Amino acid sequence: MNLPTPAIVAERGVERLPRLALILLCAAYLLPGIFGREPWRNADLTAFGFMASIAQGHAPWWQPAIAGIPAEGGPLPYWLGALAIKALPFLDAPTAARLPYALVLAGVFVAVWYACFHLARTDAAQPVAFAFGGEAQAVDYARALADGALLALMASLGLLQLGHETSPELLQLLAVSVYLYGLAAAPYRRGRARLAVLVALPVLAASDAPMVACTLGLLGLLLNHRSSYDAAKSQRVWLLGALTLAVLAAWAFHGWAWRLQGNTDIGSLLSLLAWFCWPAGPLALWTLWRWRRHGLRRHITVPAIALLVPLAACLAMNGSERALLLALPSLAILAAFALPTLSRGFAAAVDWFSVFFFSAAALFFWLYYLSMHTGWPARPLANLRRLAEGFEPRFSLLALLFALAATAAWLALVRWRTARHRHALWKSLALPAGGVALGWLLVMSLLLPPLDYARSLEPLVDRLKPHLPAPLSCLAAPGQSLPTLAALEWHGGWRVLGRGPLAESACSHAVISAGLPTPAGWRVVAQVKRPTDRSGSAGLTLITRD
Repeated sequence: MNLPTPAIVAERGVERLPRLALILLCAAYLLPGIFGREPWRNADLTAFGFMASIAQGHAPWWQPAIAGIPAEGGPLPYWLGALAIKALPFLDAPTAARLPYALVLAGVFVAVWYACFHLARTDAAQPVAFAFGGEAQAVDYARALADGALLALMASLGLLQLGHETSPELLQLLAVSVYLYGLAAAPYRRGRARLAVLVALPVLAASDAPMVACTLGLLGLLLNHRSSYDAAKSQRVWLLGALTLAVLAAWAFHGWAWRLQGNTDIGSLLSLLAWFCWPAGPLALWTLWRWRRHGLRRHITVPAIALLVPLAACLAMNGSERALLLALPSLAILAAFALPTLSRGFAAAVDWFSVFFFSAAALFFWLYYLSMHTGWPARPLANLRRLAEGFEPRFSLLALLFALAATAAWLALVRWRTARHRHALWKSLALPAGGVALGWLLVMSLLLPPLDYARSLEPLVDRLKPHLPAPLSCLAAPGQSLPTLAALEWHGGWRVLGRGPLAESACSHAVISAGLPTPAGWRVVAQVKRPTDRSGSAGLTLITRD
């Protein structure tokens, strides 16, 4: 039965987003932050520590480890960074490790674009046909929605937070996006779609998400079984093969942990969903409402199954934002199908909110930059020196030029969008995506020095170095976090032992967490803390044998 579609789109509504503008926007999102910064503490530094341990020969390829502590998940994500470090010796190791992950994020963008493009080509997704012609053509309509999906993905705050790390979750994100493409393209690109699912599920399982991989595979089998497209039905045997490979990959890499973490606080989960999925989340909900009569059609069910599985994983893992990251491609695709149904008033509200919010953020960044380098206004620099003890601003002409170009591009985008009404479907997401790219580029150019100083553990290690003898056989660090151990190994260049009782250690020196009592037979040499640690609770106490 042919149900009425809520999409009413004229030919002028599928105006193509200029490819050069789209490429430049993607570059402004992908490239900042790759060069000129150290690995930041927590997941970014931990993942880099595993990569560096392999590249430097401190741990085997099959079992990455930091200070003798092995990685919990599969080694595949760490192989990417380790191979890049060894293949690009002329670059510093952190930069080399980030390059393949920038390509991974670019792959996510490409996969989401083509997944939405093929879903928008299905018969049920087409706009209303006008009595006398003039409706949007199928390919042009699909291209406009795909542009909107990519803009929605780039505008997502969750991707902004986690998308620039060198962490396993980014490889999982690529695998989910490629799997989405494999299901979406099955009726149109039979060979490529089969290859996509055959690669995506094993990679997802080998990247420490085997339960997500297997659940997605089973739901994909069910979806294709009831599909009206013969090419989609024929994909079932390839999905079975992909599921088999995923199980084998999970078994080989010992990655069957689901990591249940007890009861999830509903209030915290709702708060996470509200900001992490903005603005794609509300648009996706609007799509599910407006297209509710088409709930069993392919353009809704394909992204829906790839949305429900990460949501369930997030819930099972106590509201994990890293599990929720895998839902963003599906949310972006669903958000794109809301665009043909939005009112002018809603689009105008989004535009003005974006203009004021991102322009105010850009002004704030520029004021901090002026304060750092000219002393005016005085308060930002005073706050910065109070919060980051010992920080001294450094000037970069290249960073200033990039920031000026980004600001000029933002002003041009605002003028273009507000000068007169535009009919393109993707118009409502141009300013949010451009604003996010602007904010990220400005932070990574104007404010990178203080941010790097605050979020890197290098200053902590630098304060520790003067208190240690130059030839040091080993440094014991029992009970320390993986980021701290990685910083001691990478920035300090020491052989660090993170396991075993301190009493049985053969090392002459050790570090313990600040505030802990000094063990018997040891004496305190020094106490150090991060420059941004006001309480000293995150500091280290260096001890030596009495």
